[in-house]
Amino acid sequence: MPEIVLPEVELNIYSPKEPTEITVVENYVCTKESSPNFVRHVTFDVSGTELEGRVRIGQSIGILPPGENEKGRPHKLRLYSVSSPTKGEGGKSNLVSTTVKRTIEELDGKLYTGICSNYLADLKPGDKVKATGPSGKRFLLPENPENFNYVFFATGTGIAPFRGMIMEMLEAGMENQIALVFGAAYRTDLIYPDYFMETEKENDNFHYIAKISREDRRPDGSKYYVQTAIEDEEKILDPILSKENTLIYICGIKGMEAGIYKMLAKKGFKDYLVLKGDYADMDPSEWDWDEMKRNVKPGDRTFEEVY
Repeated sequence: MPEIVLPEVELNIYSPKEPTEITVVENYVCTKESSPNFVRHVTFDVSGTELEGRVRIGQSIGILPPGENEKGRPHKLRLYSVSSPTKGEGGKSNLVSTTVKRTIEELDGKLYTGICSNYLADLKPGDKVKATGPSGKRFLLPENPENFNYVFFATGTGIAPFRGMIMEMLEAGMENQIALVFGAAYRTDLIYPDYFMETEKENDNFHYIAKISREDRRPDGSKYYVQTAIEDEEKILDPILSKENTLIYICGIKGMEAGIYKMLAKKGFKDYLVLKGDYADMDPSEWDWDEMKRNVKPGDRTFEEVY
Protein backbone atom coordinates (compact mmCIF):
# COMPACT_ATOMS: atom_id res chain seq x y z
CA MET A 1 0.00 0.00 0.00
CA PRO A 2 1.61 3.29 -1.09
CA GLU A 3 1.60 6.09 1.46
CA ILE A 4 -1.30 8.48 1.00
CA VAL A 5 0.17 11.98 0.91
CA LEU A 6 -2.18 14.83 0.12
CA PRO A 7 -0.68 17.88 -1.56
CA GLU A 8 -0.20 21.15 0.29
CA VAL A 9 -2.73 23.65 -1.04
CA GLU A 10 -3.31 27.35 -0.73
CA LEU A 11 -6.40 28.43 1.16
CA ASN A 12 -8.49 31.60 1.21
CA ILE A 13 -6.34 33.77 -1.00
CA TYR A 14 -9.50 35.85 -1.17
CA SER A 15 -11.90 36.21 1.77
CA PRO A 16 -15.55 37.38 1.97
CA LYS A 17 -14.31 40.73 3.28
CA GLU A 18 -11.79 41.03 0.46
CA PRO A 19 -13.15 39.06 -2.54
CA THR A 20 -11.95 39.21 -6.10
CA GLU A 21 -13.97 39.66 -9.29
CA ILE A 22 -14.12 36.99 -11.98
CA THR A 23 -15.93 36.85 -15.33
CA VAL A 24 -18.36 34.25 -16.68
CA VAL A 25 -17.26 32.86 -20.05
CA GLU A 26 -19.74 30.00 -20.49
CA ASN A 27 -22.93 28.77 -18.86
CA TYR A 28 -24.76 25.75 -20.29
CA VAL A 29 -27.08 22.93 -19.23
CA CYS A 30 -25.11 19.74 -18.50
CA THR A 31 -28.00 17.28 -18.08
CA LYS A 32 -30.10 15.81 -20.85
CA GLU A 33 -32.33 18.42 -22.48
CA SER A 34 -35.57 16.95 -21.17
CA SER A 35 -34.57 16.96 -17.50
CA PRO A 36 -36.96 18.81 -15.15
CA ASN A 37 -33.92 19.71 -13.04
CA PHE A 38 -31.73 22.52 -14.28
CA VAL A 39 -28.06 21.80 -13.74
CA ARG A 40 -25.55 24.05 -15.43
CA HIS A 41 -21.83 24.03 -16.10
CA VAL A 42 -20.43 27.49 -15.40
CA THR A 43 -16.90 28.53 -16.34
CA PHE A 44 -15.16 31.63 -15.01
CA ASP A 45 -12.17 33.52 -16.34
CA VAL A 46 -9.92 34.28 -13.35
CA SER A 47 -7.25 36.08 -15.39
CA GLY A 48 -5.53 38.84 -13.48
CA THR A 49 -6.43 37.38 -10.09
CA GLU A 50 -4.39 35.32 -7.64
CA LEU A 51 -6.68 32.36 -8.33
CA GLU A 52 -5.11 31.68 -11.72
CA GLY A 53 -3.17 28.41 -11.58
CA ARG A 54 -3.74 28.11 -7.83
CA VAL A 55 -7.04 26.21 -7.58
CA ARG A 56 -6.65 22.44 -7.28
CA ILE A 57 -9.29 19.92 -8.25
CA GLY A 58 -11.11 18.82 -5.09
CA GLN A 59 -11.23 22.38 -3.77
CA SER A 60 -14.08 24.88 -3.89
CA ILE A 61 -14.51 28.51 -4.74
CA GLY A 62 -16.88 30.85 -2.94
CA ILE A 63 -19.47 33.04 -4.61
CA LEU A 64 -20.98 36.15 -3.00
CA PRO A 65 -24.45 36.77 -4.47
CA PRO A 66 -25.53 40.41 -4.66
CA GLY A 67 -28.29 41.89 -2.56
CA GLU A 68 -29.43 41.55 1.04
CA ASN A 69 -31.43 39.07 3.07
CA GLU A 70 -34.69 39.77 4.93
CA LYS A 71 -32.67 41.30 7.79
CA GLY A 72 -30.97 43.79 5.52
CA ARG A 73 -27.61 42.03 5.65
CA PRO A 74 -25.53 40.97 2.63
CA HIS A 75 -26.21 37.41 1.46
CA LYS A 76 -23.77 34.88 2.84
CA LEU A 77 -21.01 33.17 0.90
CA ARG A 78 -21.86 29.93 -0.91
CA LEU A 79 -19.20 27.34 -1.77
CA TYR A 80 -19.15 25.46 -5.10
CA SER A 81 -16.93 22.50 -5.91
CA VAL A 82 -14.55 22.99 -8.79
CA SER A 83 -15.35 20.72 -11.75
CA SER A 84 -12.35 21.61 -13.94
CA PRO A 85 -8.95 19.89 -13.65
CA THR A 86 -6.12 21.58 -11.77
CA LYS A 87 -4.70 22.76 -15.11
CA GLY A 88 -7.97 24.57 -15.76
CA GLU A 89 -10.96 24.03 -18.04
CA GLY A 90 -9.68 22.85 -21.40
CA GLY A 91 -6.12 23.01 -20.05
CA LYS A 92 -6.30 26.79 -19.63
CA SER A 93 -5.09 27.88 -16.19
CA ASN A 94 -7.25 31.02 -16.27
CA LEU A 95 -10.50 29.06 -16.61
CA VAL A 96 -12.16 27.54 -13.53
CA SER A 97 -15.50 25.70 -13.74
CA THR A 98 -18.19 24.59 -11.35
CA THR A 99 -21.50 22.71 -11.52
CA VAL A 100 -24.65 24.46 -10.32
CA LYS A 101 -28.17 23.15 -9.75
CA ARG A 102 -30.93 25.71 -9.88
CA THR A 103 -32.84 25.33 -6.62
CA ILE A 104 -36.65 25.65 -6.70
CA GLU A 105 -38.69 24.25 -3.81
CA GLU A 106 -42.24 24.55 -2.55
CA LEU A 107 -42.67 24.57 1.23
CA ASP A 108 -45.99 25.16 2.97
CA GLY A 109 -47.52 26.45 -0.25
CA LYS A 110 -44.76 28.98 -0.88
CA LEU A 111 -42.15 28.84 -3.64
CA TYR A 112 -38.54 29.25 -2.60
CA THR A 113 -35.61 29.71 -4.94
CA GLY A 114 -31.97 29.25 -4.00
CA ILE A 115 -30.39 32.70 -3.72
CA CYS A 116 -26.95 31.89 -5.10
CA SER A 117 -27.73 28.89 -7.31
CA ASN A 118 -30.34 30.82 -9.27
CA TYR A 119 -28.10 33.87 -9.44
CA LEU A 120 -25.35 31.75 -11.01
CA ALA A 121 -27.75 29.88 -13.30
CA ASP A 122 -28.97 33.18 -14.75
CA LEU A 123 -25.52 34.59 -15.51
CA LYS A 124 -24.39 35.14 -19.08
CA PRO A 125 -20.93 35.32 -20.64
CA GLY A 126 -19.38 38.65 -19.74
CA ASP A 127 -21.14 38.95 -16.38
CA LYS A 128 -18.87 39.47 -13.38
CA VAL A 129 -19.20 37.93 -9.92
CA LYS A 130 -17.47 38.36 -6.57
CA ALA A 131 -15.51 35.27 -5.58
CA THR A 132 -13.42 33.93 -2.70
CA GLY A 133 -11.18 30.95 -2.06
CA PRO A 134 -9.93 28.48 -2.76
CA SER A 135 -11.12 26.38 0.18
CA GLY A 136 -10.72 22.72 1.09
CA LYS A 137 -7.60 20.72 1.93
CA ARG A 138 -8.82 17.16 2.50
CA PHE A 139 -10.95 16.12 -0.49
CA LEU A 140 -7.97 15.95 -2.84
CA LEU A 141 -6.18 13.41 -5.01
CA PRO A 142 -2.88 12.18 -3.52
CA GLU A 143 0.39 13.67 -4.70
CA ASN A 144 1.05 10.37 -6.49
CA PRO A 145 -2.42 9.59 -7.93
CA GLU A 146 -1.06 7.05 -10.42
CA ASN A 147 -0.21 4.67 -7.55
CA PHE A 148 -3.86 4.12 -6.58
CA ASN A 149 -7.17 2.84 -7.91
CA TYR A 150 -10.34 4.83 -7.32
CA VAL A 151 -14.04 4.30 -6.70
CA PHE A 152 -16.01 7.55 -6.80
CA PHE A 153 -19.59 7.73 -5.44
CA ALA A 154 -21.67 10.79 -6.34
CA THR A 155 -25.20 12.15 -6.25
CA GLY A 156 -26.36 15.43 -7.77
CA THR A 157 -23.76 18.13 -8.20
CA GLY A 158 -21.45 16.01 -6.05
CA ILE A 159 -20.23 14.75 -9.41
CA ALA A 160 -18.41 18.07 -9.99
CA PRO A 161 -15.02 17.21 -8.44
CA PHE A 162 -15.01 13.76 -10.03
CA ARG A 163 -15.34 15.24 -13.52
CA GLY A 164 -12.12 17.17 -12.98
CA MET A 165 -10.32 14.34 -11.18
CA ILE A 166 -11.13 11.81 -13.90
CA MET A 167 -10.09 14.23 -16.65
CA GLU A 168 -6.86 15.00 -14.85
CA MET A 169 -5.84 11.39 -14.28
CA LEU A 170 -6.79 10.02 -17.69
CA GLU A 171 -5.14 12.92 -19.53
CA ALA A 172 -1.97 12.13 -17.54
CA GLY A 173 -2.04 8.52 -18.82
CA MET A 174 -3.53 6.86 -15.75
CA GLU A 175 -3.44 3.06 -16.14
CA ASN A 176 -4.95 1.95 -12.81
CA GLN A 177 -8.67 1.39 -12.38
CA ILE A 178 -11.21 4.20 -11.95
CA ALA A 179 -14.92 3.60 -11.32
CA LEU A 180 -17.56 6.31 -11.07
CA VAL A 181 -20.92 5.44 -9.50
CA PHE A 182 -23.50 8.17 -10.00
CA GLY A 183 -26.99 8.13 -8.53
CA ALA A 184 -29.97 10.02 -9.96
CA ALA A 185 -33.76 9.84 -9.71
CA TYR A 186 -34.31 9.66 -13.50
CA ARG A 187 -32.11 9.08 -16.52
CA THR A 188 -32.68 12.67 -17.59
CA ASP A 189 -31.00 13.80 -14.34
CA LEU A 190 -27.64 12.30 -15.25
CA ILE A 191 -24.99 15.04 -15.23
CA TYR A 192 -22.29 15.13 -17.95
CA PRO A 193 -23.59 11.75 -19.25
CA ASP A 194 -22.20 12.08 -22.76
CA TYR A 195 -18.70 12.85 -21.49
CA PHE A 196 -18.63 9.91 -19.08
CA MET A 197 -20.12 7.40 -21.55
CA GLU A 198 -17.68 8.43 -24.26
CA THR A 199 -14.78 8.34 -21.81
CA GLU A 200 -15.74 4.79 -20.81
CA LYS A 201 -15.66 3.70 -24.46
CA GLU A 202 -12.21 5.21 -24.95
CA ASN A 203 -10.59 3.91 -21.74
CA ASP A 204 -10.63 0.27 -20.66
CA ASN A 205 -9.66 1.25 -17.11
CA PHE A 206 -12.61 3.64 -16.59
CA HIS A 207 -16.04 2.35 -15.57
CA TYR A 208 -19.17 4.51 -15.53
CA ILE A 209 -22.03 3.10 -13.43
CA ALA A 210 -25.32 5.01 -13.32
CA LYS A 211 -27.95 4.03 -10.75
CA ILE A 212 -31.48 5.32 -11.38
CA SER A 213 -33.73 5.16 -8.31
CA ARG A 214 -37.21 6.01 -9.65
CA GLU A 215 -37.44 3.98 -12.83
CA ASP A 216 -36.43 0.32 -12.80
CA ARG A 217 -36.31 -1.85 -9.67
CA ARG A 218 -33.75 -4.37 -8.50
CA PRO A 219 -34.75 -8.08 -8.70
CA ASP A 220 -35.84 -8.01 -5.02
CA GLY A 221 -38.08 -4.99 -5.65
CA SER A 222 -35.86 -2.45 -3.90
CA LYS A 223 -34.65 0.75 -5.54
CA TYR A 224 -31.30 1.32 -7.19
CA TYR A 225 -29.05 3.66 -5.22
CA VAL A 226 -25.33 4.40 -5.30
CA GLN A 227 -24.71 1.93 -2.46
CA THR A 228 -26.55 -0.89 -4.22
CA ALA A 229 -23.93 -0.73 -6.98
CA ILE A 230 -21.52 -2.40 -4.54
CA GLU A 231 -23.72 -5.52 -4.82
CA ASP A 232 -25.24 -5.04 -8.26
CA GLU A 233 -21.94 -4.35 -10.05
CA GLU A 234 -19.70 -6.68 -8.08
CA LYS A 235 -18.04 -8.04 -11.23
CA ILE A 236 -16.64 -4.57 -11.84
CA LEU A 237 -16.27 -3.24 -8.31
CA ASP A 238 -15.12 -6.28 -6.29
CA PRO A 239 -11.75 -6.58 -8.07
CA ILE A 240 -11.13 -2.85 -7.55
CA LEU A 241 -12.32 -2.64 -3.94
CA SER A 242 -10.29 -5.75 -3.07
CA LYS A 243 -7.02 -4.04 -3.95
CA GLU A 244 -4.99 -2.62 -1.06
CA ASN A 245 -4.21 0.55 -3.04
CA THR A 246 -7.80 1.53 -3.79
CA LEU A 247 -9.24 4.79 -2.44
CA ILE A 248 -12.93 5.69 -2.08
CA TYR A 249 -14.31 9.21 -2.55
CA ILE A 250 -17.91 10.13 -1.67
CA CYS A 251 -19.53 13.43 -2.64
CA GLY A 252 -23.16 14.54 -2.62
CA ILE A 253 -26.25 14.64 -0.43
CA LYS A 254 -25.62 14.17 3.28
CA GLY A 255 -26.69 10.71 4.44
CA MET A 256 -25.59 8.86 1.31
CA GLU A 257 -22.37 7.87 3.06
CA ALA A 258 -24.25 5.76 5.63
CA GLY A 259 -25.70 3.47 2.98
CA ILE A 260 -22.33 3.12 1.30
CA TYR A 261 -20.56 2.27 4.56
CA LYS A 262 -23.20 -0.30 5.48
CA MET A 263 -22.93 -2.00 2.10
CA LEU A 264 -19.13 -1.97 2.18
CA ALA A 265 -19.19 -3.72 5.56
CA LYS A 266 -21.83 -6.19 4.38
CA LYS A 267 -19.57 -7.13 1.45
CA GLY A 268 -16.55 -7.50 3.74
CA PHE A 269 -14.73 -4.30 2.77
CA LYS A 270 -14.33 -3.05 6.35
CA ASP A 271 -10.79 -1.82 5.73
CA TYR A 272 -12.27 1.39 4.32
CA LEU A 273 -13.94 2.14 7.67
CA VAL A 274 -13.17 2.77 11.31
CA LEU A 275 -15.64 0.77 13.41
CA LYS A 276 -16.06 1.64 17.07
CA GLY A 277 -17.43 -0.35 20.00
CA ASP A 278 -19.66 -3.29 19.18
CA TYR A 279 -19.85 -2.29 15.53
CA ALA A 280 -16.53 -3.98 14.79
CA ASP A 281 -18.18 -7.39 15.31
CA MET A 282 -21.86 -6.62 14.71
CA ASP A 283 -23.66 -7.84 11.60
CA PRO A 284 -23.96 -4.75 9.34
CA SER A 285 -27.63 -5.58 8.71
CA GLU A 286 -28.22 -4.80 12.40
CA TRP A 287 -26.52 -1.39 12.32
CA ASP A 288 -28.76 1.41 13.56
CA TRP A 289 -28.79 4.42 11.24
CA ASP A 290 -28.60 6.96 14.05
CA GLU A 291 -25.92 5.13 16.01
CA MET A 292 -23.83 4.74 12.86
CA LYS A 293 -22.99 8.44 13.05
CA ARG A 294 -21.01 7.77 16.25
CA ASN A 295 -19.68 4.30 15.53
CA VAL A 296 -18.85 4.19 11.82
CA LYS A 297 -16.28 6.63 10.46
CA PRO A 298 -14.32 6.83 7.20
CA GLY A 299 -10.89 5.22 7.33
CA ASP A 300 -7.65 6.55 5.88
CA ARG A 301 -8.58 5.23 2.42
CA THR A 302 -11.99 6.93 2.36
CA PHE A 303 -12.67 10.59 1.66
CA GLU A 304 -16.08 12.21 1.94
CA GLU A 305 -17.60 15.58 1.27
CA VAL A 306 -21.33 15.66 1.85
CA TYR A 307 -23.73 18.55 2.32
